[in-house]
Amino acid sequence: MDLLQFLLDKNNIFIVAVAVVSAVMLALPALRKGRAGQGLSTNEAIQMVNQRQAVWVDVRPAEQFQAGHIAQARSLPAADVEQKAASLPKNKPLILVCENGRDAPRIASRLKAQGVAEVSVLEGGMRAWFAAGLPVTQKG
Repeated sequence: MDLLQFLLDKNNIFIVAVAVVSAVMLALPALRKGRAGQGLSTNEAIQMVNQRQAVWVDVRPAEQFQAGHIAQARSLPAADVEQKAASLPKNKPLILVCENGRDAPRIASRLKAQGVAEVSVLEGGMRAWFAAGLPVTQKG
């Protein structure tokens, strides 16, 4: 009963509220990640490409793709995902890349709903790729 009195005391209610809000904010990213594609760091994504022949799928608009993208990445703008999803390989894992890591999880969910088995997301998108000092190309 002492704990309940402590939690409900008007001087401590603010502390309890801050603790609850903090816990929710910490849990949200993990819940979102579990719902959509699996989030990968740049190193994990590179390992998946090298070891399991994963395919990079850049979901940014064509203009951004042409300005600079990961070598061997396929351009599949988010607006075209439904129409062109059938052109993606079915027997290889896909790694979706967007500008900052916010759009790709939503697109991963859409691809999974269309039956694509293994879809992952590059955490932080191209911004994380650039921040890691990794190479980009304008070819292709």
